[in-house]
Amino acid sequence: MKRFLVGIYVFIVVLLAAATFVEAQWGTPFVKIFFYESPWFFACWTVLGVVGLLYVFRRKLWQRPAAFLLHIAFGVMLIGAGITWTFGERGIIHLNQGEQQKFFLKNDTVRAELPFSLELQQFTISYYPGTNAPADYVSSVFVHEENGETISGEISMNNVLSYRGYRFYQTSYDENLSGTWLSINHDPVGIGVTYTGYLLMALSMIFLLFSKKCGFRKLLNHPLLQKTAFCFCLIFMSLGTKQLSAQETVKIKPIWEKVYADSASSMQVLYHDRIVPFNTLARDFTLKLYGKTSYKGLTAEQVVGSWLLFPDAWKSEPMILVKNEDLRSRLGIEGNYAKYTDFFDENNQYKLRALWQSLQSKTESRSPLLKAITETDEKVALITMLQQGSLVRPLPQDGSIKPLSNKKIQAELFYNKVAFCKILFMINLTLGFLSLFWLLTQIVRNCVPRKSLIENLLKILLLCALVFHTVGVFLHGYISGRIPMSNGYETMMFVAWCVMLIALVLRNKSAFIVPFGFLLSGFILLVAWLGQKNPQITPMMPVLHSPILSIHVSVLMMAYALYGFVTLNGIIALIFYAKDKETHAETIETLTVLSKLMLYPATFLMGIGIFVGAIWANISWGNYWSWDPKETWALITFLVYAAAFHTESVPKFNKTVFFHIFVLIAFLTVLMTYFGVNNLLGGMHSYK
Repeated sequence: MKRFLVGIYVFIVVLLAAATFVEAQWGTPFVKIFFYESPWFFACWTVLGVVGLLYVFRRKLWQRPAAFLLHIAFGVMLIGAGITWTFGERGIIHLNQGEQQKFFLKNDTVRAELPFSLELQQFTISYYPGTNAPADYVSSVFVHEENGETISGEISMNNVLSYRGYRFYQTSYDENLSGTWLSINHDPVGIGVTYTGYLLMALSMIFLLFSKKCGFRKLLNHPLLQKTAFCFCLIFMSLGTKQLSAQETVKIKPIWEKVYADSASSMQVLYHDRIVPFNTLARDFTLKLYGKTSYKGLTAEQVVGSWLLFPDAWKSEPMILVKNEDLRSRLGIEGNYAKYTDFFDENNQYKLRALWQSLQSKTESRSPLLKAITETDEKVALITMLQQGSLVRPLPQDGSIKPLSNKKIQAELFYNKVAFCKILFMINLTLGFLSLFWLLTQIVRNCVPRKSLIENLLKILLLCALVFHTVGVFLHGYISGRIPMSNGYETMMFVAWCVMLIALVLRNKSAFIVPFGFLLSGFILLVAWLGQKNPQITPMMPVLHSPILSIHVSVLMMAYALYGFVTLNGIIALIFYAKDKETHAETIETLTVLSKLMLYPATFLMGIGIFVGAIWANISWGNYWSWDPKETWALITFLVYAAAFHTESVPKFNKTVFFHIFVLIAFLTVLMTYFGVNNLLGGMHSYK
């Protein structure tokens, strides 16, 4: 039974991974029909649930109540999912203003009837102040019973209308605003059973963390974690600031004088559906075109102002960065920078359009050249928007748009001036490499120095780094007016924050924790900085306005941070094992114990994050699980790491080398979940 259970478990994990790639190739409808909604897929999960529960009882797991309750919780969730799959109804209904409708389309083809009728009273869109960015979509409806009773209700993003077991969700609307499209979910039993499973899972995980009979408490009290295995003896090297290269002496004429440009930096404008200081727009413009926030000694404000005032002169200025060598060659551009005039031929025909059309029919849409054309076209379009007056839009003088407070403007100017992400990744990586190199040198030499002032200084520096980063994240949230967790850049900033916090909490558990904290957070911040040097702080989509979403993202980011620590522990442990396992036995054991300890909260947070996300999805879209690639890979990550806890069923996890190799391989699922889905698979949760 055990071998069969392991086999079906591994088969499902591989199947889920394969399905996401099939979806990327063949499309979502294909995998829904032949995978996720097929009887054989349902049968696989049924077999796993039944055999798993039989094995739980065979092992008499009830003797360990916390672990037993956790497995029962998973069984309840599978039962709830089975009820939803078998009896749940989902569909979509279209309502016209003033007309009653009681029929809806189920499964895209079957027409079904409601036991009551709906009527759209009014559909409205609310916008962020002074912008065209939707803040919410609202359908005001009447529910008409057959006995003549009428009930009014309102449906909007994250605001579900529930009536007689039917739940209605805002989905879309007609362009003339006279009609609305609503999703329908009728699954009162399945949702209730599934939510019960979520609750049991949360309770059992808390029980597991605090129960004296469970592995977490035993690991927490391990003798090797009651003391610091090694101490830092780092000779602190001051960080030399990189000197700015001498300003280019080339004078560009004509230009907007600096005194006028500086005075305009705090002027409020409408940009990216948000009210911002002119400095923000100017920095984005210059960075987008040139790759830096200044140009030959000119400030960003001077660059934009000069383009506005003297466009003919600046069209011949080589400041448009073209990274792709093939594209530069086809356009006849020398060097990395192009002029605006380089993109037009003698007949004033746009070269990129002709090049795009010639390649579109014979090149894949993801080819590097077509991607480079798209990126360069955005830069040219930005200049065109600036010249047409659609990029820089001052606030109207009639008072229809309320300006931001001076406090908020100054906060954004300060945030733009201080490169929080860049400064911190440079400091953290430098300190991380220096401290780790010294520590490894001491261990290889079998030198265990006494505690020193330098060790405490490093911990203080890590605390300072966390405080500095917290200020940056807080400013980002204050400027945007929301919790900053809605895109890839923001979530990576939060992961880095979690890493530093975890390193401080566990600073005395192992000498490697502080260097790992610096290194891991530094690499995460580096990737964030490279991926989005100047992130757009734009209003959130209406569906993202939910405190549950913030909890969902926060918990998952904390789990990713802990998995990162476990991975670094594994790398160092394997290095020491390969070099001299006898000499470094205590270090290897310490790293192993610490990794197993961190696996508990990491995997529990991963599970809780997934199912909190499912609740949010059910509130927002009426479906707690849709097999989106990001959801699927998050589940794969959870299932893979969960296997490491079953040391009695799979004794190999008790072996040090196998365990660390496993967690290294398992971390690939984290990378796939966070980066791979965004860049390779796409889906509803794909963001960059």
